[in-house]
Amino acid sequence: MSKAYIPKEISWLSFNARVLQEAANPEVPLLERFNFLGIYSNNLDEYFRVRVATLRRLAAFSSKAKNILGYSPKATLKTIQETVMIQNERFEATYNGLLNELKKHRIHFVSEQQLDSEQEEFVRNYFRKEVRSRLMPLIISRENKLPNLTDDAIYLAVQLRNSETDKKRYALLEVPSPKILPRFVRLPGKKGTRHVIFLDDVIRWGLRDIFSILPFDEISAYTVKVTRDAELEIADDISESYIDKISKSLQQRRKASPVRFVHDREIPAEFLKILSKKLSLGTEDVIMPGNRYHNFKDFMRFIEVEGPGLNYPRMAPLRHPALQYGRSILSVIRKRDIMFYFPYHPFDHLIDLLREASIDPAVTSIHITLYRLARNSSVINALMNAARNGKSVTTVVELQARFDEEANILWGNKLTDEGVKVIYGVPGLKVHSKLCLITRVKGEVTQRYAAVGTGNFNEDTASVYTDHLLLTSDKKITNEVLKAFNFFSANYRKDKFYHLLVSPFGLRNRLIMLIDNEIKNARAGKEAWIRIKINNLTDDEIISKLYKAGDAGVKVNLIVRGMFSMAPGAKGVSENISAIGIVDRFLEHSRFMIFCNGGDELVYITSADIMPRNLDHRIEVTCPVWDPSIKKEIADVFGIQWNDNVKARILDAELSNRMVSNSEPPLRSQTEIYRYYSGKNSKPQEPGL
Repeated sequence: MSKAYIPKEISWLSFNARVLQEAANPEVPLLERFNFLGIYSNNLDEYFRVRVATLRRLAAFSSKAKNILGYSPKATLKTIQETVMIQNERFEATYNGLLNELKKHRIHFVSEQQLDSEQEEFVRNYFRKEVRSRLMPLIISRENKLPNLTDDAIYLAVQLRNSETDKKRYALLEVPSPKILPRFVRLPGKKGTRHVIFLDDVIRWGLRDIFSILPFDEISAYTVKVTRDAELEIADDISESYIDKISKSLQQRRKASPVRFVHDREIPAEFLKILSKKLSLGTEDVIMPGNRYHNFKDFMRFIEVEGPGLNYPRMAPLRHPALQYGRSILSVIRKRDIMFYFPYHPFDHLIDLLREASIDPAVTSIHITLYRLARNSSVINALMNAARNGKSVTTVVELQARFDEEANILWGNKLTDEGVKVIYGVPGLKVHSKLCLITRVKGEVTQRYAAVGTGNFNEDTASVYTDHLLLTSDKKITNEVLKAFNFFSANYRKDKFYHLLVSPFGLRNRLIMLIDNEIKNARAGKEAWIRIKINNLTDDEIISKLYKAGDAGVKVNLIVRGMFSMAPGAKGVSENISAIGIVDRFLEHSRFMIFCNGGDELVYITSADIMPRNLDHRIEVTCPVWDPSIKKEIADVFGIQWNDNVKARILDAELSNRMVSNSEPPLRSQTEIYRYYSGKNSKPQEPGL
């Protein structure tokens, strides 16, 4: 492995370490710290399902994998194992520290062994009324074969022992998911004091009740969890529809090979050996010890408790100044471009736009791409309403949106039932672009309005993810968005794009040309710089080109949230390249690029990360921003974030995640951006690090 290239899987672990830093940060409100523990846990689960699973396949598939990747998958897997074990130790220490902090706020976690008489009576009633009927014990014996354990579900591995004969039996109990029963149960207690018990421990309390007919007097339970390979294997069967292939693949995912088996480290070795054999876990590196509780991601839905120092103060979204109540949004877009920046602006603006389009007599059609949607999607409701009102509505629903496949199939069926035309992606490519096109016909005049964004049309995530959405009626943009939708309808049509940068048809080449232009200007003695904010940057070719730019004297400033395979600041390699990552209350998801271009700045927003999959295997759209005020706005946002010295970490070859520290007054970028949009900041920051 080159010192100038960090394997993306290792860099991702460094990102999750930044999340864990926030959980451990005493300046973060207490319940928000629990939320970061939940994010860390959820991230790690997905990491094993996707990244680790892919590495295992590569390691087993071919001895040439090292030549293909540029690094050894087996060696990387070993590093992952070691790093995750270290991070999990930090996780447990952080969790135990937070439990002590909760006590200071009179919030107490109790186990089944710590209940007072009133609480025990409550647990008894709750167990018998709500829990018991949902538990189906599975006895483990030599004869019976264990079914495939549900991916990511929690199980209690139960040991039954007769103290007189030392006879033992074993069983498994699946803990009901939060969709069925809450993971955290409020208990009665003294006024002003709140007691909470895990559902797991409620079940532990009831184990004697469950197994009362069996001749065992000692019962113990240990939490276990299986994480499976999430890759979909789509069969090449021309007799099946694409949607049927996806459905069948989802069934196969439930039986996929385990990539991680996490267990309570207190489980007896004999019991663990039996489980490992029954579950065909294979190599030991799949088996990982943990603590008494798993699925800490449930802390993302912890009990609601109010009090000083527990939660972030609310940041109410700010209405866009160009939009007034009762005024047509389409009429505003007809006169000028508008940029929304969620969650600083309300997602309701987009819902209002779709609602207006659904009832406007002059609107004839709506086209939109759908990747991930909210559980109770107002976007879907607006589209169905438009169809009911006689509009031609076309949706491009991506069925391969990982972990949202089933939801998207259901949404697709629902839309079809309402008369909406549903296109299920593009064969061989994943539609990840964020596009909407509204067509309005008045007399002989056809006017189109386009929305091009960096994030999904999802009101749930729009409240916690930062994303840009450009609304424009500029024909140069709207005509090319129409070309994109024409391609979705007829994949053999591959129109040329002159303004939009569309992958896999030209984004990579245009990006290289933009970097080359900065190199040329630097060598000619002109001002030359590149400023990019992105989620992931791992593409070898683009990384190499950015290194060349740095060598040529181009100042490269990068803000990267997640995977980052570069090594900035390395002497003789990347001295002109600097990078930071920001972890704060909102997930930094917006993607944009600014190129100096000899002083005539070029600004783009994009749905694409700089990764091979985004540049070569997905339909992504990168859109130029031409409006001078919006260009300035994006430049200001970058400047504010670049000068963050409260929540920004330095990204370097050592993966140190050191906090940015300088003599400047404290600047927390997300708070400052909110002030900027509320008009309180009249002096936007300029990049200066």
